Amino acid sequence: MKEEDEDIKNITVYVTGRPYPLRISTADELVIRKIVKEVNDKISHFQLTYTHKDMQDCVTMAVLTYAVELYKSSSEASENPGLEHSLSRLENLLDELIA
Repeated sequence: MKEEDEDIKNITVYVTGRPYPLRISTADELVIRKIVKEVNDKISHFQLTYTHKDMQDCVTMAVLTYAVELYKSSSEASENPGLEHSLSRLENLLDELIA
């Protein structure tokens, strides 16, 4: 096995009860699991707040919330290169989750 493959791990995360198998860097596992928990919590919050909405609406509202936060952070990051690097890493982690 290659050295770079030793740092890769297969995990399954659950978002809204659905399993998503991921192939991730071992170093990223804790962050990814925290993000998944936060996403599930945010979706649950929308389900409780907007009981007349279906799951797709709650997921969409959660995604929009994160998109707004990312946009605002990206705007601030352009003024702070260190923050821009951190946001880029976070965006890569999110890309791994949805890939």
